[in-house]
Amino acid sequence: MSKTPWVLETRPQFLLLAVLLVAHGSALAAWQGSFDVVKALLAGAGLVLLHGSVNALNDWHDWSKTGIDRQTPRTPFSGGSGLIPAGRITAPQALTVGVVTLVAGSAIGLYLAWLAGWQLLALGVVGVLMIVLYTPVFNKMGLGEIAAGLGLGLMPVLGVYFLLTGRFDTVAWLSGTPAFCLTYNLLLLNEFPDVEADKAGGRTHMITLLGKKGGRWLYSGMEIAAYVALVIGVVAGVLTPWALLGLGGAVFAARAIRGALADYDSFEKTVAAQGANVVAVLSTNALLAIGYLVAALT
Repeated sequence: MSKTPWVLETRPQFLLLAVLLVAHGSALAAWQGSFDVVKALLAGAGLVLLHGSVNALNDWHDWSKTGIDRQTPRTPFSGGSGLIPAGRITAPQALTVGVVTLVAGSAIGLYLAWLAGWQLLALGVVGVLMIVLYTPVFNKMGLGEIAAGLGLGLMPVLGVYFLLTGRFDTVAWLSGTPAFCLTYNLLLLNEFPDVEADKAGGRTHMITLLGKKGGRWLYSGMEIAAYVALVIGVVAGVLTPWALLGLGGAVFAARAIRGALADYDSFEKTVAAQGANVVAVLSTNALLAIGYLVAALT
């Protein structure tokens, strides 16, 4: 078998989120007067590996343990990589990808924690536990969205900021809040097409609990909250006015909200909303990074 499926099993098309979260935290730290390119690059490599790990472990679990991916209708944004159902990689091989990337990412994290201190180590341990427990535990307790929002939203921003500045402060918490809300929603909207298969596989999340009709309002509220938090941070004088560049992502968020509210029960139309949702998450983090860099240079 070629090496390509091993790489594709990490779902590399979605790993840009990890890169942009590190860029977000690094630029925020640069605005606060602290930056180290080597540390930032190592943090990016570590988070990409850990993101790839949770993707691969999720595929393995949903095929081997619950059978969810045997029933899930795939979209470009949800339903797993599709490599195991297609026979391009075996379930044990997917597990190997997940474990190897977890170990490699954790090794980088341990090195950075050795440089930065026990606080980063504690944050990293929580992150690794979230990866290992995400599918078998959190997704059965209705906590998957929160775990995703923390592990691939707030915590990377906090962690990179601490790595580069040596502190946690209000700036990092406020800037990380939109990242939390948007990644929470990234998972939430992707659960709409999967809800029936997830129920059959014993998975519990906000859409199985609220239904699509109720879940669309939760999605809309969280999406709006992301940008309200950003505005509050600037108005309160905690964040630089340049952070308002992040509101550019609200254009795509509005499209996703409209799609979620109007087409929540349409499989085909939900895909369009998912696409807008992905762009909203990525563009907001990218624009925040650009805003903080401009503030750092002016």
